[in-house]
Amino acid sequence: MTADRNALDRLSPDLPFPSPRPEVESLHAYSAPLEGRRQMLRLDFNENTIGPSPKVVEALRAIPADHIAIYPEYDGLREAVIANLNLPLQPDQMGLFNGVDAAIHAIFHAYGDRGATLLTTAPTFGYYTPCAQMQGMAIEAIPYDGETFAFPLERIREALLQPRSGQPPRLLLICNPNNPTGTRLAPERILELAAAAPQTLVVVDELYEAFTGDSVLPQADFTALPNLLVLRSLAKTAGLAGLRIGFAIGHAAVVDRISRVTGPYDINSFAVTAAFAALKDQAYVDAYVAEVTEARAWLAEQLRSAGVRHHVEGGNYLLLWPQTDPAAVDQALREAGILVRAMTGKPLIDGSLRVSIGTRDQMQRFWATYQRITSI
Repeated sequence: MTADRNALDRLSPDLPFPSPRPEVESLHAYSAPLEGRRQMLRLDFNENTIGPSPKVVEALRAIPADHIAIYPEYDGLREAVIANLNLPLQPDQMGLFNGVDAAIHAIFHAYGDRGATLLTTAPTFGYYTPCAQMQGMAIEAIPYDGETFAFPLERIREALLQPRSGQPPRLLLICNPNNPTGTRLAPERILELAAAAPQTLVVVDELYEAFTGDSVLPQADFTALPNLLVLRSLAKTAGLAGLRIGFAIGHAAVVDRISRVTGPYDINSFAVTAAFAALKDQAYVDAYVAEVTEARAWLAEQLRSAGVRHHVEGGNYLLLWPQTDPAAVDQALREAGILVRAMTGKPLIDGSLRVSIGTRDQMQRFWATYQRITSI
């Protein structure tokens, strides 16, 4: 795909074709190396490593063939998500999207504008940047602390209240806990930031919250803070990453605006069926989250005992710094059937590997292989 794209770029000056917007022409799209992973131990993309509840599989297998020919229906899904959250929300405060990536894209499409500012942190989830670039936005990325990876609260507050451009940022995007550093920010601080900047849409990406417990939702009052929006998913916990379903939760007017820029049937029927089944088996999800949390603590203890530099805080992942060439370690792990994610070129964490956390047995396999490769 990359070679084909490069060939097109070389040929394009001589080919007559409609010109895209300047932002698109200079855009470097977010891409992830996802091919050839299915037979490997997948510790590279923070996915659920064992699959969804058996009840999800049963529900998918029970879909009648003729239903595949019918456009998807969403009746009751918002209410089911709200019941699962056990919060006093209304259905019009719950937006449904084809994965949280689609929700993020819709947020930028609805609220991003040429010359407006996205305020965020660095390093963080890589998809925020191309979404901002395609709208022609300026990006102000405040780095985490270089040693502890603590959230740069005062610098973010200053950028909100005393913006260099004279205009408040259009969007503030906080990944909490942050991917890839695991940095956690207390819900109270997020609410304070939203209250202090009513002209900024404060988006909290909570994909990994279940592994940490820092959700802003129990304290959120979207009537008082209509500029607060929270993103959730069934990908990381319930194991539905391959079906793509995500949620945006906030003030009804904001949810309505970001929903306007999506297609009418973006979420397919299989995802809807799987979501209903997953929401009905919360015990399965809770057990998986507990297993991952325990495995995270176990691996962190092994790293401490072996003297391996690492950072672990929130989410179903951690960072470690090999004492030898990280690219060579990454490749050797791949050859052993284990995938991790190299953080090459990312600010503050260059030279590290991000390791997703699975079950205890999976992490024992990883650790034994890592020890053998690095001769610890």
